[in-house]
Amino acid sequence: MNRAQLFEQIKKKNSCLCVGLDTDLLKIPKHLLATSDPIFEFNKQIIDATHSYCVAYKPNIAFYEALGPKGWESLQKTLEYIPKDIFTIADAKRGDIGNTSALYARAFFEQMNFDSITVAPYMGEDSVKPFLLKDKWVILLAHTSNSGSNDFQVIELSSKRRLYEEVILKSQQWATPDQLMFVVGATHPEKIESIRALAPENFFLVPGVGAQGGDLQLVMKHGSNKQCGLLINSSRAIIYATNDTDFAEKAGAEALKVQEEMGEYLSRYL
Repeated sequence: MNRAQLFEQIKKKNSCLCVGLDTDLLKIPKHLLATSDPIFEFNKQIIDATHSYCVAYKPNIAFYEALGPKGWESLQKTLEYIPKDIFTIADAKRGDIGNTSALYARAFFEQMNFDSITVAPYMGEDSVKPFLLKDKWVILLAHTSNSGSNDFQVIELSSKRRLYEEVILKSQQWATPDQLMFVVGATHPEKIESIRALAPENFFLVPGVGAQGGDLQLVMKHGSNKQCGLLINSSRAIIYATNDTDFAEKAGAEALKVQEEMGEYLSRYL
């Protein structure tokens, strides 16, 4: 999916919601465990209930690969079930030397046909460029939402910039905003405005709204650009709204609530 198609979906749905499919056998409703593929059955019902309100789905790959071959099968079935007009993110956080990255790119873009993949920038340009294929996206980790982000990402360099700022600036030499997004955590709302100034045209994938407590309105106020420029992720708060038999209905209600809040903002500024 290219940038124009993504922006068209944001306008059409009046939403920049990304639903994280962090599907855990220990958390899904117990009645699903009797089905032939509980992970896929859960995802299928979540997708049915939420696809009208979101523009992206983000399976966290760890939840699937932890289950071995069966998990990969569930992931593939999930990916094929997602409507084709919805952006897909492989939250895999890959990042290795160039020839290894090229194989990761082949796995997630050619074999599985994701639209994008999250990538760790630590090994630099040659580890990122193999993912920059036509109509595919790199979503580069910049300033993440976890508490450990302060261990390295905010270190001040000799340039007087923070490490995450250097990552954002340097990586824009490798790709255009048509292929490069950044992960910017909603738990750092005071920094989103300055990060937007560093990358005015790029999309941001913003985790941390919902269960992690990020402020949706602050993120949208300080992080938006003329094409919205945001994919705001919510995982647990939506997919685990309840673990009863009406889990999909409750997930849909939560997704609708977030979409309506987003829509109120987007209708004023887009």
